[in-house]
Amino acid sequence: MLGLCARGVLRGGLRGARVGPARLMGTHGRNEPREALNSPKRAKEFIYRLHPGERRCLLEQLQNFESMAVAQETLEPTAPSAAQIRYVLFHNALPFVGFGFLDNAIMIAAGTQIELSIGITLGISTMAAAALGNLVSDLAGLGLAGYVEALASKLGMAVPDLSPKQADMWQTKFTCHLGKAIGVTVGCILGMFPLLFLSDEDEKDKEATTRAEDC
Repeated sequence: MLGLCARGVLRGGLRGARVGPARLMGTHGRNEPREALNSPKRAKEFIYRLHPGERRCLLEQLQNFESMAVAQETLEPTAPSAAQIRYVLFHNALPFVGFGFLDNAIMIAAGTQIELSIGITLGISTMAAAALGNLVSDLAGLGLAGYVEALASKLGMAVPDLSPKQADMWQTKFTCHLGKAIGVTVGCILGMFPLLFLSDEDEKDKEATTRAEDC
């Protein structure tokens, strides 16, 4: 099992290669590999991007992980229990709730303001304003993604207590992807809350402004 220290180092590097929703909130950082770390070239690129302290921590945890895997080679692997599966699901879903929430909320708020301001001046369409709102959301995500992960860590979500063989089982991997998908879905739905504050007056103001400019 990778420890907390390795989790913090590897999370940014491995998430983008394994999970589709990582595009949300710009969570793939500018230094994050876009492909799986399954080749010497990719692994070398990832290692060179780490700070010295992160490399030492990563090496120590990888050695611990491999030692545990070798020690358990002769043991009969057991599937994760229902409690472990639930914890893995919740552990992976929680950060992505924050990602989905901020992504949708910022996109809706920014897109609306763009449409009602420079959108009218430049005469851009609603879809163009939404695209610009998504741009603002992604740019905000470059700075906010780290805070979301830090907040999730402060909530006491430790690394699931799994053996190396259990971590590699299909049940664990499937649950990880399912948890992230559920987290993004819930977060995006919650992130639609700005729509509650948007009234028909905004559309009326836009139509009035457009008619005034036409005259």
